[in-house]
Amino acid sequence: MTLPLDDICVVEIDSWMAAPSAAAILSDLGADVIKIEPLTGDPMRNTTRPAKINGAFKGYDFQFDVDNRGKRSIAIDLGSGPGRDIVHRLCESADVFLCNLLQRRQEKFGLAPEQLFATNSKLVHATLTGYGTVGPEAWRPGYDVTAFFGRSGLYDSMRDGAEGQVPMARPAQGDHTTGLALVSGILAALRLAERTGKGQVIETSLFETAAWTLATDYGVTAVDRAPVRRRSRQQQIVATANRYPCADGNWVVFNMPEASAWPRFCAALGLDHLLDDDRLQDIKGRFDNMAELVGTVDAALAAKSRDDWGPIFDEHRLIWGPVLGLHEVTGDPQAEAIGLFPTIEHDELGEYRTVRAPMRIRDVDISPQHSSPQVGEHTRSVLAGAGFDDAMIDQLVADGHVAEQEA
Repeated sequence: MTLPLDDICVVEIDSWMAAPSAAAILSDLGADVIKIEPLTGDPMRNTTRPAKINGAFKGYDFQFDVDNRGKRSIAIDLGSGPGRDIVHRLCESADVFLCNLLQRRQEKFGLAPEQLFATNSKLVHATLTGYGTVGPEAWRPGYDVTAFFGRSGLYDSMRDGAEGQVPMARPAQGDHTTGLALVSGILAALRLAERTGKGQVIETSLFETAAWTLATDYGVTAVDRAPVRRRSRQQQIVATANRYPCADGNWVVFNMPEASAWPRFCAALGLDHLLDDDRLQDIKGRFDNMAELVGTVDAALAAKSRDDWGPIFDEHRLIWGPVLGLHEVTGDPQAEAIGLFPTIEHDELGEYRTVRAPMRIRDVDISPQHSSPQVGEHTRSVLAGAGFDDAMIDQLVADGHVAEQEA
């Protein structure tokens, strides 16, 4: 089967989750991705919790696997001249160079755009940083919790009411969103490089990608510069666009901001008497009495479990969703229907499920090509493909410029 990027070679030097997630998607799309790691490996390796299972997969690093599946790994000491020369050698025939190195480190290792364009004038040079490559804080390292959620205003806007505590994101939410932004930029740059014959420089950051996710708020805030109003459940503008608990402790969320949804909402919950309440005849009246109204809806929903309410909501044409636990989503019939959790075949450990990249092309199997590599697993084969013979590779290993996985 032909994949969209099966003629594209990507050389990546990065770590943790954001930039690696972009390269993983490129691999899913068919690209040959060569992951250059330090001799000790990407620091993300083996830092997260293993799956809570026994047997063959106990201790396997599934979270690292998500962002590094389908790649080939070569371990190189970038601090050595021969190591840097190898990177340039690999970039000679590459289409994309992808990294999350700050500018000063790119320049130190000879990996800045102009330095690599001297090697390959048609290269797409893609950089993912915390805060951008220019400005007073271009030097600052950033993770998604700091640059994406904190600095962008996202955490602050998500507080529950004016005095709510700052929430905490789940791992790599901002990283993976920013990885998608980098993928879109790379795909556009590849097209431009093809048309112009010139190398392209692509940049994105956790900070600016987060701002885009908040663009609906910033559409106003960028103009009036006023603080966003954080609303608790009792302060929502529309009762039919709120979240509520059910009898079993599971929650549901509704999003029906239009006034016409109010009668259907009341009918579904057995609250038809509210339609005769003079205080609740329009959106403003319901807003003015929101605290009491939320309590009334809570009491009504406490009569049934989430799963019992679902068919009733559907019967009344409500726009709603269950607030599922992650473990529930992995068994969700809709997730199964769209192939959200494809399988990967590990050479030694067998078959396991992972998460699919969030796009599909009809009649094209966009899925992980294979499991993530071990550190330096492909050092010898990658160097051989770049023209190094066995004696040269043996010497590079002996001198500590590269490392390969021991058999």
